Amino acid sequence: MGVPHVVVIGAGIGGLSAAIALAARGLRVTLYEQLDRPGGKMGEVRAGGFRWDTGPSVITMRFVYDQLFALANRRLEDYLELMPIEPLTRYFWHDGTVLDATADLVAMQQRIAERFGTDEAQRYRTFIAYAQRLYEIVREPFLFRHKPTLRDLFRLPIADVLKIDALRTMHQAVRAHFKSPHLIQLFDRFATYNGSSPYRVPATLNVIAFVEMAQGAWYPRGGVFQLARAFEHLATELGVEVHYETPVKQIVVHNQRAEGVILAEERFVRADAVVCNADYAFAQQTLLPASVAQRRFPEPSCSGFVLLLGVRGHFQQLAHHNIFFSQDYPREFADIFTRGVPPENPTLYLCITSKTDPEHAPAGHENWFVLVNAPALSGGFDWQANIDAYANRVKDALREWMARIGEPAPEIVVERHWTPLDLQRTFGGYRGAIYGFSSNTRFAAFARPNNRDPRIRKLYFAGGSVHPGGGVPLVTLSGMAAARCVLEDLGSTTQGAAL
Repeated sequence: MGVPHVVVIGAGIGGLSAAIALAARGLRVTLYEQLDRPGGKMGEVRAGGFRWDTGPSVITMRFVYDQLFALANRRLEDYLELMPIEPLTRYFWHDGTVLDATADLVAMQQRIAERFGTDEAQRYRTFIAYAQRLYEIVREPFLFRHKPTLRDLFRLPIADVLKIDALRTMHQAVRAHFKSPHLIQLFDRFATYNGSSPYRVPATLNVIAFVEMAQGAWYPRGGVFQLARAFEHLATELGVEVHYETPVKQIVVHNQRAEGVILAEERFVRADAVVCNADYAFAQQTLLPASVAQRRFPEPSCSGFVLLLGVRGHFQQLAHHNIFFSQDYPREFADIFTRGVPPENPTLYLCITSKTDPEHAPAGHENWFVLVNAPALSGGFDWQANIDAYANRVKDALREWMARIGEPAPEIVVERHWTPLDLQRTFGGYRGAIYGFSSNTRFAAFARPNNRDPRIRKLYFAGGSVHPGGGVPLVTLSGMAAARCVLEDLGSTTQGAAL
């Protein structure tokens, strides 16, 4: 028997990590990508001497990438320079309060004590300990293995099941720990890391706060897109055959088994297994035969509205990562998930990589990446008709914030924007969602699609829309999980170290 051949659809982080894990075990891997580059949503834009990352802007859970590279007996640091970010984020509130978050527990306690009192500082220590317990309980059964089942949940010690804290919302748990409305809003924000609402997502997701606030965050020198380039470098080094600008038209299924793919050029490519890194809903709607495809999906995550701004000047009050909080957080999430409209007065996220990489902007300028959480596409808002008006609203809000913190109004010399429509058109994201499906129900982890298709043999899924979820580290884990399923099903035909 020859070496098994696996086709991977999509060179996003999930597809690349699956390809790396499979090639490291000696399988022949061919990867097809419709774009002209790797990374999927993790891309970059250059214009007028400016450079912006267009997708993720921070790297957490560094050990996940270390583990992936170790599968190939490589070291991540030989392919990429990851720099710890300090401060993690600079937070701004309307009353003039500013807080620099840090992963240094003692320093963070001191900063909280200075602004909100010693009682809140002690509550922060208690909260981080609580979030760490959550992380230690859920990491193996919910993150680093196959998609969990209710049976897996109830195999845990009963004390651990109770500590998962799935019966409260994130907001309820955060509010139980803190008295300061500033800190409640700060820690509620972590629900947005997987495109959900703190008022609906289970408190279990407070693990996200622990991952960043206790384990730290990194920035790849040259931009976050360099992580995708590092994955690509390793994949090709391992012999993965990568074809860009080569869309897949269909996954071929015969007798409930994936047998390969048909490319847009109508060429059939046979495979022993197919790993699909396309958005799960997109794959079901467009890549699979109607007779075997699913048509019902969980609630999509939020989408986003992005402004890429090249601005003149240097703004001393701003850091690499900045958050300008809205005054009515509940209304903001009700707009997104209930009314289906972009927030009228949104929280603004501003990332300025030129603070760390000065060459990302011409001398005397900065590159501003501005993200506003927005609803998934629906009939509630017409982006084509309203994009200019909403862009002006966001820019007006930026000017108001600059005046509030004593900075001049930004003089914009280059402007680009992305809407949920662009996210849907470019990446096939279901209703323009950034993170696949939301986690806005108690049992979202069990409803998320599996890495192994339950009905079609030899078909597997990787990416933010499947287990274990959205965000760069979880998407990397999803690719590794899909590869593990492939290896289990192909059995003794594989070789190499354990995955």
